[in-house]
Amino acid sequence: MKLTYLGVSSLAGRAVAASSDLTGFVDNFIGTQGPAANSSFNGGNVFPGPTLPFGAVKPGIDTTEYNLSTDANAGYTPDGFVTAITMLHESGTGGAPKYGLIPQLPLTTLQGVNVLDNLTYMQGRIGSDTASVGYYKTNLANGVTAELTASQHAGLFKYNYPSSGGKYILVDISHHLPTQDEQAGTQFYSNGQIDVSQDGTMYSGSGTWRGGWNEGPDFTVYFCSIFDTVPSSARLFQGPYVDPYWPNTTGAVPTFVEGRSTSGGTPGWQYANRIGALFEFPNGTTTVNSKTGVSWISVDKACTFLSEIPLYDMDSTVATAKSVWNSQVLNRIQVKDTTNMTRTKMFYSALYRTHLLPSNRTGEQPYWTPTGQYYDDFYTIWDIFRCLTSLYNLMDPDLGAGIVSTLIDIFKNEGFMPDGRSSNYNGRVQGGSNADNVLADAYVKGIGKDSINWTEGYAAMLKDAEFTPYNNFDMEDLTQSTKEGRGALPDWLAYGYVTPNFGRSISKTVEYSLNDFALSQVAKGEAPQDVNKYLNRSAGWQKTWRQNVTSLGYSGFLAPTYGNGTIQPYDPLSCGGCEWTSITYEGLPWEYSWTIPHDMETLISLMGGPNTTESRLDTMFKPGLRTGAVGVGGNNGQGTTLFNPGNEPSFGTPFLYNYLQGRQHKSVLRSRQTVDTYYTDQPGGLPGNSDAGATDSWLLWNLMGMYPIVTQPVYLLLSPWFDDIAMDLSGGKSLHITADGLSESSFYVQSVTVNGIPWNQSWVSHEDLTVGNATIHFVLGAQPVSWDTGTVPPSPGHVTL
Repeated sequence: MKLTYLGVSSLAGRAVAASSDLTGFVDNFIGTQGPAANSSFNGGNVFPGPTLPFGAVKPGIDTTEYNLSTDANAGYTPDGFVTAITMLHESGTGGAPKYGLIPQLPLTTLQGVNVLDNLTYMQGRIGSDTASVGYYKTNLANGVTAELTASQHAGLFKYNYPSSGGKYILVDISHHLPTQDEQAGTQFYSNGQIDVSQDGTMYSGSGTWRGGWNEGPDFTVYFCSIFDTVPSSARLFQGPYVDPYWPNTTGAVPTFVEGRSTSGGTPGWQYANRIGALFEFPNGTTTVNSKTGVSWISVDKACTFLSEIPLYDMDSTVATAKSVWNSQVLNRIQVKDTTNMTRTKMFYSALYRTHLLPSNRTGEQPYWTPTGQYYDDFYTIWDIFRCLTSLYNLMDPDLGAGIVSTLIDIFKNEGFMPDGRSSNYNGRVQGGSNADNVLADAYVKGIGKDSINWTEGYAAMLKDAEFTPYNNFDMEDLTQSTKEGRGALPDWLAYGYVTPNFGRSISKTVEYSLNDFALSQVAKGEAPQDVNKYLNRSAGWQKTWRQNVTSLGYSGFLAPTYGNGTIQPYDPLSCGGCEWTSITYEGLPWEYSWTIPHDMETLISLMGGPNTTESRLDTMFKPGLRTGAVGVGGNNGQGTTLFNPGNEPSFGTPFLYNYLQGRQHKSVLRSRQTVDTYYTDQPGGLPGNSDAGATDSWLLWNLMGMYPIVTQPVYLLLSPWFDDIAMDLSGGKSLHITADGLSESSFYVQSVTVNGIPWNQSWVSHEDLTVGNATIHFVLGAQPVSWDTGTVPPSPGHVTL
């Protein structure tokens, strides 16, 4: 299907001024397709619909997906039929979908329609779907044009009907996004309630669902909807409990019921009747506007949220959304020269996508009272801890503090911080207890000094480090808990590493190592007596390093090691699928052997010193060495290098040359090669899932010429792609990045000045960037120069075993 995003031509070539409208540089469709045009397979799974920054609602179309190797994770696919327009979505996620809830669908006929079977009423799309910040439009095959916009907790839908045919709106409360390739995360409808006003202009109620990627229990969402047009009829229906996507296999038929209220059955029953409503509007109707408010607390609160959208004014609501995005996000980083439209679109679209998840549900926690802001939909911290939360900590410390406070609150009320979380329920854990890394990154940068209770924060980290969570017997990995915490902690405490008796033994070993390093950094201020304990534990990865393992001419790799010291036979170039029960998760052992950011000094030594490390690092970027994709369904990874550009374990690898004195220019080269090869301004412009903005933050850091080292107040210097970048860091602070000599062929660093001081280190500290009006000035040239003669980036986790 052809896609249209709303123009940038009026912005091209002009300098960006304060409070500029930068929304024209955002293309909502980047990351909605994969490498093959008009297919979402191996794509970014980006949500293209309207929302506000971290919006509690994300209204958008839900579509069919007939490729059994992928799902409609954000509702949208480029080639599917529309089954509903719903209020809740994730963005950029993999695995089993979550949400696709609180639906409407405009119809023009009931002929052949079974309201329990969306295969009988789903609609194709004609022409181009159109999207811009705060706005979405689709032209359905039945002649209805649907336009969407949103506030923080409510959505506005405008349906323009053709002159002929009926005018209907179908509401199937049981609607949700299904899964096809990861059955453990299947989503189910459980129960519901719907009430319709006497004149039919308003309906409200609730739906209860369970499952989804986090394998959560029942959760209830409340809704309140109002039409601007009085319907000629409003009928409620019920039907037997069946999968709404394949009810034709059971012969399910609806029963239309009398009255103005119906429920699925006894509250708490998970196999209740499906329920819904069918509204018909008078023949002369040409347009129907509908507002829907959503709450996790009550119907009354959902109805209150309708006031966020004045009247039924689509234009003013869109304008408000653009204003919010401009002031709160887009204008926080300004590039002066926008003549390269492709690059400018890539930059601002990526910045936009980094602010879609998590969902800000402050005031909407239904079970306990947070101490401050409350965020949900961490999908997942395994993805975002590497460079996304560091972006928040630099450009918006209050946001970073709010996320940390949420994680601590979840621990206080539910026992563990999450690694993944949706619908107010922790799950699933892909590797370590990586909320520890998020807390440590904030702590060492002084984030939330006056707002975060760090005594409680350290207690939350201790819980991860010392207490084994119960095994939830996830069918993907029966060996340990996948809900929260460190499921393989018994091995970690007994041996200092994770054995193959648990799934993902190698990747969990390196992640637990970084987690314990995170504890050691927070312990410096909160529990000095614990520093050495956790620093020593952070060296656990060394216990699985086997110098006699060879691959591609190099010796020394992380190995799946049993408690008696023997290793499980394996090939560092293979992971056995890289899934939940494999030795590594979504990455090869070759990749994971580079993921020791806290102790690169020891890693370089074990690899044979700087020269051998450089050669081995070069090998990561040679085409043809990776012969298959990795991860769930085999759909993680583009290209054929061992470096996997779209998967988080490889995120930091291109920049490790900075740890080799005089080789920073190779980090710059790898940055350029990766962005030029795998990122574009097209719908297939991401090298894999957006992963809740993680991949997009990687791109942003590269375009700005830096990369953060999580859990350390350290940023590696690269080379900027714009000659003038101004960042608003809040609190009256700013960072101004400039470059002389930049061109398509001139991008190697010749010299650097930081805050006016000549610089010979390939890294800067957080303090360097937050002194007030900080500056980094690059002089660039066409030839590599070994300008980085100073101290290499630190290895604060250096331990000799």
